[in-house]
Amino acid sequence: MPKKIKKIGVLTSGGDSPGMNAAIRSVVRTCAYHNIECAGIYRGFEGLIEGDFKLMDARSVKGIINKGGTILKTARSKEFRTKEGRQKAFDKLNQAEIEGLVVVGGDGSFNGAMILNKEFGFPVMGIPGTIDNDIVGTTHTLGFDTALNTVVDAIDKIRDTASSHNRLFFIEVMGRDVGHIALNAGIAGGAEEILIPEEDLGLDRLVESLKRSRKSGKSSSIVIVAEGDKIGKNIFELKDYVDENMEGYDVRVSVLGHMQRGGSPSCFDRVLASRMGVKAVESLLEGKSNYMVGLQNGKMELTHLDNAIKGKTKINLELLRVSDIMST
Repeated sequence: MPKKIKKIGVLTSGGDSPGMNAAIRSVVRTCAYHNIECAGIYRGFEGLIEGDFKLMDARSVKGIINKGGTILKTARSKEFRTKEGRQKAFDKLNQAEIEGLVVVGGDGSFNGAMILNKEFGFPVMGIPGTIDNDIVGTTHTLGFDTALNTVVDAIDKIRDTASSHNRLFFIEVMGRDVGHIALNAGIAGGAEEILIPEEDLGLDRLVESLKRSRKSGKSSSIVIVAEGDKIGKNIFELKDYVDENMEGYDVRVSVLGHMQRGGSPSCFDRVLASRMGVKAVESLLEGKSNYMVGLQNGKMELTHLDNAIKGKTKINLELLRVSDIMST
C-alpha cells in the first residue's frame, strides 16, 4: 500500500495557457473530495523556492473556471536550475508538509519536476498546459483548442479586409518548433497556403502557388505562417520577397502574438482540465509519480515525464493532404 498523502501542492509554470485555472480548480476540489489539504504555490518554481504557499479549499477556486491565465501566476526561475535552488525548494516543501506536487506547464516545467523527483524522490505529476500542443502523450494540451478558436476568429476578421481590398495577408501564429496551430487554424480559416516548420515549402514554390491561386480567380489570399517556419528569416522577409516577385497583390502582415494565449477557455479545454486535475491527484494518491496526465483515445492516460519531454510530436499527414486539396 502506498503511503497516505495528506497534502498536495499545485503550481503553474512556463507560459500561461487558457485552461490552467480550470486545472487548478480541479486539483483543489479533487483534494477536497478526498479529504486532503491542497496548497497553491505562487509564481511557479520561484515561489516554490521562496515558500510562497497558500492553503486552498473548494471555495478558494470558485468563479475561475472561465478565466484565462493563472491565478497562481507563473515565472521563470534561474535559481531552480541549480542544485542549491532545488534543495531550497525541497526544504520548503518539507516545512509545509507537502507530500506530492502537481505541475501544470510545458516541457521545461516537466523537466524541473522530473529533476526534483530524481534528486529527492519527491512525488510529482504533470498536467500539460501549452497552446503549442507539442507534448508527447496527449492528443491535446490545455489551451490548444482555445488558441485555435482565437486564431480562426482573427483569420475570419482579417479575410473581410483582404477581400474588400484585394490584399494578400501573411498571418503569423505561434508555433516555435511545431505547426499544429497553423495547420489546424489554416484549414478551418480557409487559408490558401500554410507554412509550418515540418514542411519546407520554399520561397519559389510559395510564389508559384500564389500565382496559381490568382489565375484560378482568387483576388485575395490568406497565408498562415507558424513563427518557427524556416522559409524566411521572418514573416516580413516573406512579404518583401513576394512584393519583389509577384505583381498584383497589396501584401500585408499581421502578427497575432500573445493574444493567442489569452481569453476565456473553450468548453473543450475546461472539460479537459477538469479531467486532468482529477487524474493527476488520484494518481498521486495511488502512489504513482513522475508521470504526465494526457488524453489518448478519449481516455485519461499516464505517460512517463521523460518520454513526454524527449518525444517529438508529429504533424498530422492527413491534415496536410486536406490542406493541399482545400487550397485548390
